[in-house]
Amino acid sequence: MTSRLSSSDPSGAVNSRAPRRRTVVKAAAAGAVLAAPLVAALPARAAEAPAFLHGVASGDPLPDGVLLWTRVTPTSAAIAGSGIGPDTEVGWTVARDKAFTTIVAKGSLTATAASDHTVKADIRGLEPATDYWFRFSAGGTDSPVAHTRTTPAADASVAGLRFGVVSCANWEAGYFSAYRHLAARGDLDAWLHLGDYIYEYKSGEYGTRGTVVRPHSPAGEILTLADYRTRHGRYKTDPDLQALHHKAPVVAIWDDHEFADNAWSGGAVNHTEGAEGTWTARQAAAKQAYFEWMPVRPAIEGTTYRRLRFGKLADLSLLDLRSFRSQQASTASGSVDDPDRTITGRAQLDWLKSGLKASDTTWRLVGNSVMISPFAVGSLSADLLKPLAKLLGLPGEGIALNTDQWDGYTDDRRELLAHLRSNAIRNTVFLTGDIHMAWANDVPVDAGTYPLSPSAATEFVVTSMTSDNLDDIVKVPEGVVSAIASPVIRAANRHVHWVDTDRHGYGVLDITATRAQMDYYVISDRTNPNATSSWTRSYRTPNGSQKVERTYDPV
Repeated sequence: MTSRLSSSDPSGAVNSRAPRRRTVVKAAAAGAVLAAPLVAALPARAAEAPAFLHGVASGDPLPDGVLLWTRVTPTSAAIAGSGIGPDTEVGWTVARDKAFTTIVAKGSLTATAASDHTVKADIRGLEPATDYWFRFSAGGTDSPVAHTRTTPAADASVAGLRFGVVSCANWEAGYFSAYRHLAARGDLDAWLHLGDYIYEYKSGEYGTRGTVVRPHSPAGEILTLADYRTRHGRYKTDPDLQALHHKAPVVAIWDDHEFADNAWSGGAVNHTEGAEGTWTARQAAAKQAYFEWMPVRPAIEGTTYRRLRFGKLADLSLLDLRSFRSQQASTASGSVDDPDRTITGRAQLDWLKSGLKASDTTWRLVGNSVMISPFAVGSLSADLLKPLAKLLGLPGEGIALNTDQWDGYTDDRRELLAHLRSNAIRNTVFLTGDIHMAWANDVPVDAGTYPLSPSAATEFVVTSMTSDNLDDIVKVPEGVVSAIASPVIRAANRHVHWVDTDRHGYGVLDITATRAQMDYYVISDRTNPNATSSWTRSYRTPNGSQKVERTYDPV
């Protein structure tokens, strides 16, 4: 068995460097302001004893192991982002059963202020395709008990896999009912978070139709390490998020809002160099907090691109489309086709291409934070184009494509799709978030001549959990915009089988040897903590087809 301490080094090595004095002073001041409401919510003895206020989680499962995570609050003052608090020994235990009668592994770690009192245990020696339960303990206090599951052996024949799929969880815009409904299923091998697990905005800047449903902390835009830690900590107090983390392992990638809106390798739209510090420092702070607070095991330090395998049925290539990309194009006059501009970076694109070519699984899944399917919006009327441009962060006039997604980096997309075609790589399915709309797409080699041009892959895009979409921007009843916009979008984009521009929810991806199917679910009201969930549509990709077709029943 091996275990690792969460730190600023995502490889797991302990970082013993002390925080800078300015950071500590600022964090301590924040702690004094934020500690009181947290303490008030604790049982009476928790102010003196360690507490597990942020739940527990598991992630990045392997055939022989899984990454376990928690954050301990050692004293009432040592809240998330405070930078204070004593070193605390945290034990972990893994068992075959929920009652912990058959313990298979145990160990301990030390939680320190240097890692915001988060810990990760990278467990090995487990059995493939097996259910396990785990918990942490500190100072006589036990954490909640959680369930996880290892992946099948690499050479195992697997009848089926089922994943929850989510994206874009804006705290101030509503409640995370999608997490609760996924947790209640009890049938997930894992769940995929495709980015925007947190949002960086100041309070009141990005709510639901301009209204804050529930305030987050800190109140200002997050800029420093203490800020990012505090925001992650607030998210991890959500009971529905905790419930899902307690039921199944997560496989997560980041998108822009884990940093700042429309982030790229050298900056972001929502970052003002100088006034908000340097982008280098802000990006480093965001990454450190992310790896401290998320059960993610990076294969390469400082990035989330990596690959997991689920027996002979599927492998999952997970992308990092923020760390290496060129700045988004500001005009549509040819710069999107510049071969020197990249969304992946050369090393990541080569890694993706080689992995897809070498894959011997039935399905090749790609966890993809922004849409790869081409999307032309020039035929939309002005009353639809303007709110769409606002949603996508585009100028209200002129530019007629979303340069933040693969449309803004056409040379990378052209190279990747040509690679799939020239090497006869079949059954590639992109799983995507970001755009706050639900889509089912073929991915054509040449959208301009589709369907005469072949489809190289397919794509399922899940809508936002809570973040505003088109009907919210226009402030009309749900479904009105989609009824008008969807036929127009499909007419201009013949590879798009379905688009819902208005509703919030999640997806459930079910894979067998014969097809990959996405079931789309919607939430009744994101502003209601007791919102219901209902199935709305399903699409599937038959084995060998490279095309999407509608199916009329969820799995």
